[in-house]
Amino acid sequence: MPRLLSAGILLHRRRDDRTEVLLGHLGGPFWARKHERAWSIPKGVVEDGEEPIDAARREFTEELGVPVPTGPLVDLGTVRQSRKDVRIWALEADLDPETVDPGTFEMEWPPRSGRMIQVPELDRVAWFDLETSATVVVAAQAEHVHRLATLSD
Repeated sequence: MPRLLSAGILLHRRRDDRTEVLLGHLGGPFWARKHERAWSIPKGVVEDGEEPIDAARREFTEELGVPVPTGPLVDLGTVRQSRKDVRIWALEADLDPETVDPGTFEMEWPPRSGRMIQVPELDRVAWFDLETSATVVVAAQAEHVHRLATLSD
């Protein structure tokens, strides 16, 4: 069975001589009270026949409900996250978290109950400095933050 590939875009900006990244807090009841390792780069599964960079743009718009800002995308490469590979591009741009209108998905909750609920893909988004983001983002995705930090030096 081939591994799944996810693709996404990590927005970053400069504020007061430091780099900040935009992360989304994972939606749904499982993540509701978690903070560390409960934030993610907006990303999603690359569909059959779809180019990863196109999937990254699509997923950004689906998860955040806003278009991808214009600007050059910098490939931060791929990391292994659980049962999938995650490829991320960095994009320097600003975005007001208040403008985000996240997409939703359906999930069974509580587990094995047969009851389906709609939950936001991301229940909020926020800007984090590089040091903090490396501690709150899903562990495997911290490598992408580190890669961005080496470019920002």
